[in-house]
Amino acid sequence: MDPVLVLVFGVFCLLLLSFWRQNSGRGKLPPGPAPLPIIGNILQLDVKDISKSFTSFSKVYGPVFTLYLGMKPAVVLHGYEAVKEALVDNGEEFSGRGKLAIPEKTNKGLGILFSNGKHWKEMRRFSLMTLRNFGMGKRSIEDRVQEEARCLVEELKKTNGSPCDPTFILGCAPCNVICSIIFQNRFDYNDQSFLTIMRRFNENTRIMSSPWIQICNVFPAFLDFPGSHNRLIKNVSQMRTYVLEKIKEHQASLDINNPRDFIDCFLIKMEQKQQAQP
Repeated sequence: MDPVLVLVFGVFCLLLLSFWRQNSGRGKLPPGPAPLPIIGNILQLDVKDISKSFTSFSKVYGPVFTLYLGMKPAVVLHGYEAVKEALVDNGEEFSGRGKLAIPEKTNKGLGILFSNGKHWKEMRRFSLMTLRNFGMGKRSIEDRVQEEARCLVEELKKTNGSPCDPTFILGCAPCNVICSIIFQNRFDYNDQSFLTIMRRFNENTRIMSSPWIQICNVFPAFLDFPGSHNRLIKNVSQMRTYVLEKIKEHQASLDINNPRDFIDCFLIKMEQKQQAQP
C-alpha cells in the first residue's frame, strides 16, 4: 500500500478517535465551546491573556463551562460565586486534584501537592500537625527566623557595601528555615549541597512555568521526546536521591522519644503504622 495512503488513513482514524472521545463525554460535562479534534479549544484561547478568554466564554456559557486542552476536558469555574460554591461550600467534594503528566512522571501520584483521596488527607493531616509541633504558625519559630536573619545580615556584610544582586541570598534565607525544620540543621550559604538544592529548585520553577511543560501536560506523548522536561525530571530524581541519603542518616540515629525534625517524625509515623498492621 502507498505509504502516503497509510499516513492519511492513520491520521483520519486518529481524528475520528479524538472526535468520538470528546463527544462521548460531553453530555456529562457543563457546556462549552465546541472543541477541534486532538487540539481541543487551544486555538480559541488567548495565551497572552487567558483570563480575558475565560471572561468571554463565561458570558456565553455561564460561570461553569468546559474547555478541552488537547483531548483532555477541564471544567473552569469563573467568578467568585462559582469558586466559593465549589471550593468552600462543597470543599470536601472538590478536594481532589486532576492528574497531570509531569507530576505523575516525577512523583508517581505521591507526596502532598499532587496526591489524591485518602493518601492526600493522611499526608496533609500529618504534615500540618508535625509542622505545628516544630513551630509553624507559632511564636516558637521566631528563634529559627531570627537565627537565619542574623546569618543573612552577616552574608550581606561580606559585600562591603558594593553593588550586588541580593535575589539569590534573599531566596536562601526562607529555604534555610524550611531546611532546619526538615533536616534539623540549617546550611551555610556556601555549602555546595545547599547551593545545588537551590539551583535545582530555581531551575525547576523556571521550567515548570514554560509553555513547553504546559504542552507536555496536555499531550503526554511529548514526554518521550527531547525537551526541557527531561532536565526537570533529572533534577527531581537527584533531589530525591539526596533526601533518601538524609533519611538513611536519620534512621541510623533515630530516637523515637526525641524526634529532631520532620524526617524523624515521618520515620516514627511509618514505624507506628507498620506495628499497627496485623
